[in-house]
Amino acid sequence: MLLLDRRQMLAAGAAALVAPQVAYASAETNRRLVFVIQRGAADGLATLAPTGDPAYAALRGDLARDLMDLPKLSGMFALHPALKQLGAMYGAKQALFAHAVASPYRERSHFDAQNVLETGAALPYERQDGWMNRLLGMLPGGSGRGLAIAATIPTALRGPVQVSSYAPTALPDASDDLLARVGSMYAGDAQLHPLWEEAMQTRAMAGDLASGNIKGAAANGKLISSLLKGESGARVVMVETNGWDTHAGQRARLNIQLGGLDAMLAALRDDLGPVWGDTLVVVATEFGRTAAVNGTGGTDHGTASLAMLLGGTVAGGRILSDWPGLSQSQLYENRDLKPTMGLDAVIGSAVAGHFRLDPAMALPRLFPGERPAALSGLIRG
Repeated sequence: MLLLDRRQMLAAGAAALVAPQVAYASAETNRRLVFVIQRGAADGLATLAPTGDPAYAALRGDLARDLMDLPKLSGMFALHPALKQLGAMYGAKQALFAHAVASPYRERSHFDAQNVLETGAALPYERQDGWMNRLLGMLPGGSGRGLAIAATIPTALRGPVQVSSYAPTALPDASDDLLARVGSMYAGDAQLHPLWEEAMQTRAMAGDLASGNIKGAAANGKLISSLLKGESGARVVMVETNGWDTHAGQRARLNIQLGGLDAMLAALRDDLGPVWGDTLVVVATEFGRTAAVNGTGGTDHGTASLAMLLGGTVAGGRILSDWPGLSQSQLYENRDLKPTMGLDAVIGSAVAGHFRLDPAMALPRLFPGERPAALSGLIRG
């Protein structure tokens, strides 16, 4: 368990990120990437609470009640008690936490901040394509299938590379006979037939979990796993989670939210089995929340937050943080956790290392807005 200063990571140099590296992936890969976005601004100060900071307890009041007596990681941080499985991943060196991180965006609009995070731009709506679609363009054609578990394609996956979306429905399944009839109708259509075939392939990968009776976060984790496994499984997947905007009653609400996230990620790990060893999961949010609790037992829109790297390729069991402190003089605009590290650098460096891409060429393509310097050592060599 080690608290790593960001400056130490940069000093190690981009060359140590992982080897060998190329500008583009030179061969098909079995490695998988899952990006879990926490829409609504998840509270990193509660998820991985800096209980060792002397200003924390007073700022957080009742929100700190369940956290102050927990065991500390790296002598400073306590992992929220709802994240038992993530704690086990950390102990198994399959989880790395990056704290006090933020995208280049410095305002507090959910939609604008999510757009910056997903496009990798410096400003909202500056680009039309997303960083995950650009990543797919850097992978060999046979291993670059992208999929969104969402009703529509999220911004991060939009772009010239064709991707799919899958959203479980509460409606009853269509019969095989009906699907065959529809398929025969599209057989002679040059545009609709390939789209239909792709949809049927996605449905087949989902297996029995596509029945619409999925209940609970663990079932969602198994669904994600089913879409990743197999030779035809997706290699790059985005998962949307909502409900992280905790303006009121945060203590109870966040316990439920984090418990669901923990169950989903644990089920994904367990169901993937050996494939977990080739998987990277990135969990990130658009911005953080205020350092101080508000008058309704919640927190308001903030700036820096927490990002998590999980999976079999992660050089985990560590916390990456150049901690800025929580005293009044150390807060950003006298209210928020101050960013000391770019979220783009964390995501881009991890993704480049995971897929064995040259970080000097990959990071400016993935995140052209901030053009981050690579962080070394996030992925096992």
